Amino acid sequence: MKKLFLLAFATMLSAMATAQSTVYFTRDISPEALVRIYKALGRTAHGRVAVKISTGEGGNKHYLRPTLIRGLVDEVNGTIVECCTAYGGSRQDPAKHWQTIHEHGFDSIFAVDLMDEFGQIRIPIQDKKHLKYDIVGEHLAHYTFMINLAHFKGHAMGGFGGVLKNASIGVASTAGKAYIHSVGITTDPVECWHHTSDQDGFLESMAAAAQAVHNYFDGNIIYINVMNNMSVDCDCDGNPASPELKDMGIMASLDPVALDQACLDMVFNHQGRPGDDNQPLIERINRQHGTYITTYAEQIGLGSKRYTLVDIDAK
Repeated sequence: MKKLFLLAFATMLSAMATAQSTVYFTRDISPEALVRIYKALGRTAHGRVAVKISTGEGGNKHYLRPTLIRGLVDEVNGTIVECCTAYGGSRQDPAKHWQTIHEHGFDSIFAVDLMDEFGQIRIPIQDKKHLKYDIVGEHLAHYTFMINLAHFKGHAMGGFGGVLKNASIGVASTAGKAYIHSVGITTDPVECWHHTSDQDGFLESMAAAAQAVHNYFDGNIIYINVMNNMSVDCDCDGNPASPELKDMGIMASLDPVALDQACLDMVFNHQGRPGDDNQPLIERINRQHGTYITTYAEQIGLGSKRYTLVDIDAK
C-alpha cells in the first residue's frame, strides 16, 4: 500500500512538473483581434463583468485607447474598473482621476467604476510571506467576473508591467498599493516610499496580491496582454520614453504566470535591429530583477511558467 501511495504521489509530482498552460497569440492589434482572442480562451464572461485596465496618467499617450478595447468591452457588456494611485499625480485624488478618465475618453464610451472612490476592503491572501491580506477597492465586491486587460510595457519599479502587476498594484486601493510597495510595512502612501529597498520582497508581494485577486474570482477571470507602445516606462508615467521596440501583438491565457512569461520570452528572444530595439526594455527589466515575479508566482502556485503557444492567426 505504501509503495502504491509513493508511486501515485511521484506520478502526480511528475504531471505537475510537466504541466503546461495554453497561451494564445495574434500579431493583429485591433478591436476585432481582441474579441477573437477573448473567444479563443473558451471562458465566457458572465454576470457583472469588470474590465481592469490602466486609464493612464495625465500626459501619457501609450495606454490602451478606448477605440481599441471598445469591441471587447461591448462584447461582454463590461464596466471599466480602476483604482487611485499611491503617488502624487493626476490619479491619486478621485476628482483628478475622474478628470483624467474623462480626458482620455473612457467615460464617454463606457461605464467606468473607480473602485476605491468611497472605500476599500480586505480580501484573503494565500501567501503570507510579506502581506497579511490584500487591500482592494470596495467595489470589487460588485463584480462576478474579471477581464484583466493589461498593456505590456516597462515599469520603473517592477521592471515590466503585465497582467500580474495589473491584478496586484492595479486592483489595490491607494492604501493597498502602499502596502505592496512597502512589502507589508505601511499603508501610508507617503511613508511607503521610504521602504522600497527590498526589491525581491516587492516582487513577491505583487505576486501574492495577484494571487489573492485570482483566488477571489475563483475561476471567473481571464488575462490578456496587449504588446503595443512598449516603452520602458509604464502608463503611470506622465512623460514616458518613446517606445524603441515595435508592436508585437496580443497574447491571452487563463494562466497569468504563463501569459506574462510568454510576453517576456517574446521580448527577450526578439532579434532586434535599428528602429526595432528590444535592448532598452530588456535592460529595464533586468535592472529591477523583473523576471523574478513569474518565478515566485509559480512557486506559490498561481500558475506555470511552462506554456504552449497557440497562434490563432494560423487557424
